[in-house]
Formats: sequence, structure tokens, C-alpha cells
Amino acid sequence: MAKPVVLVGQPLLAPIVPLLRSAYDVMALWEQPDDDVLARVDAVVWAGEFPLERALLDRMPALRLIACFTVGYDGVDLALARERGIMVAHGGSANAEDVADHAIGLMIAYRRWIVEGDRQLRAGQWTIEAKTRTHSMRSARLGIVGMGSIGVAVAERAQTMKMAVRWWAPHEKPGLVWPRADSLIALAKESDVMVIAARADESNRGFIDAAVLDALGPQGLLVNVARGQLVDEAALIAALRAGRLGGAALDVFDPEPTDPGRWRDVPNVVLTPHTGGATHEAVAQMADTMMGNLAAHFAGQKLPSPVPEMA
Repeated sequence: MAKPVVLVGQPLLAPIVPLLRSAYDVMALWEQPDDDVLARVDAVVWAGEFPLERALLDRMPALRLIACFTVGYDGVDLALARERGIMVAHGGSANAEDVADHAIGLMIAYRRWIVEGDRQLRAGQWTIEAKTRTHSMRSARLGIVGMGSIGVAVAERAQTMKMAVRWWAPHEKPGLVWPRADSLIALAKESDVMVIAARADESNRGFIDAAVLDALGPQGLLVNVARGQLVDEAALIAALRAGRLGGAALDVFDPEPTDPGRWRDVPNVVLTPHTGGATHEAVAQMADTMMGNLAAHFAGQKLPSPVPEMA
């Protein structure tokens, strides 16, 4: 009996190809399979932050499952998938705890001057006469934008650190113990640190704009561990250079990889190369979830981790 045909979308997913080949006939998109091969594809394994173009879907008439290896799936047109009877799965909350750890780490790195302190020590600028004072985390006001699994994990950690937590999202989230701000602008005004943990789609592209940054203010810190396109980067850089925003700690950018020259003379930033969820443990869990989604699909069973919009 012929194995089901699975297409793997991006070269960064190449390490999972041997795992998939144990059960499936695996094709790699970067090897440019022809239309006859693509016409037999029943499932696609995709890195969800990358756009899955309609033109590619048109070449796969038998496609019935898009299995995003990643937790994010903002590159997938869910309306188009529904229209064509294609189910969409993702990595669930596999890396939520790790991304939350990273967000807290970015906060501490900036507020406690860890990165800049390391640079100054290495440059021989540490003197007995001068000691830099930093800001405590205790009692700092934390605002979280988006309160899914990552936002909740950040809030739980921040509460343990005795920070004052508030949040905002477009819709109420019953059962949360932390108060919801009246608006995004109100949250920014009420925060010393604002963490972006929202899911990205076209409706919220660039919604962290100049007005939000001005509301956060010259003492405020913006932390983004979600998606780069949620922030108007040009407005962010302008606010940092003008001193209208205190600082930024970023793990995500628009586009990626970001041009290092873009940040070379931008003050008061801590930058990491989208590593928030990239732990060995999270990747292993995403691989397990992907294999579970594929197995359930080909067995005609309910997917263990469909995207919420298709659950």
C-alpha cells in the first residue's frame, strides 16, 4: 500500500524529514517538485510564520491538511483553507512557557542593565567611583497585550516577582485574576513594561504604533516576543531615538532576519534573534504534536491540536 504524500515546506524544517519518512512519502518544496507530484500531496508540514500562497495551494488539489510545525500559524489563510475543506493544525502551546521565560529575561536584562553592564565591564569602563543604578522589578507595572497561553505564563511569572499585572486584548477572557485595561492606550499609560504576546493577523498589523509608544512614554519599556509585524518598527525606532520611549527589548522583527544596520545606532535596546521559543524541549514537543496531527488525520480521527478557529 502506497504511503500518504506529505510535503515539507521550508528548509529550516529539513531536520524533521527523516522522522516523517518513517511513515510517509515525503517531498521537500525546496527541491521544486513538479505539478504531478504536488497533485498527490495530501498534507503539508509548514512553518506557520511564512505565507502559504494561494498559488501553491492551487497546485495541490488533493491537499486536506496543513500541519504547522510551529505554534504560530499567521502565514496560513484560514478562510481559504475552510473554503477548500482543508484542516489546519499547529503546535499548540508547546513553547509558551519558554517564550514567557524569554520575555521575563528580556525585561530583567534591560531594567537591570545586564547587557550594557557586560559591555562596559569588558570595555574597561567599570570604576569604583561610578556605579549605575537600575530599576527594581518588584512593584513595576506590567501590561500584557494578548492573554493566551504565553500571556498567562508571563503574568504568572511576573506575579511571583511581585509585579503589578494588567492586560488587554480585544475580547474578555473569563476566569483571569488580573484586571483588564479599558483599551490598548490605557494599558500603555498604566504600564512601566508592556509585553506583546498577541497572535498576529492582518487586523492588528502595526497596531503598536506611535500613539501607543508615546503612551508608554520615556520611562517605559516595550518587550515583543510575539511577531515583529505587530509593531510599527519605523515608529519604534523614531521614538527610541527621540527619547519618547524609554527602551525596547525585542525577540521578533519585521522582516526577519532583521538588518543589523537598522539597529546599530538605536539607543536603549536589547535584541535577540527570535530565539524565545527555540528550546530543545519545545521543538521536541512540537515534533510530537505534528506527528500526532498527521497520524490522526490519516486515520480519519479528530486532530489533537487544530488551530482554535477550526477546533
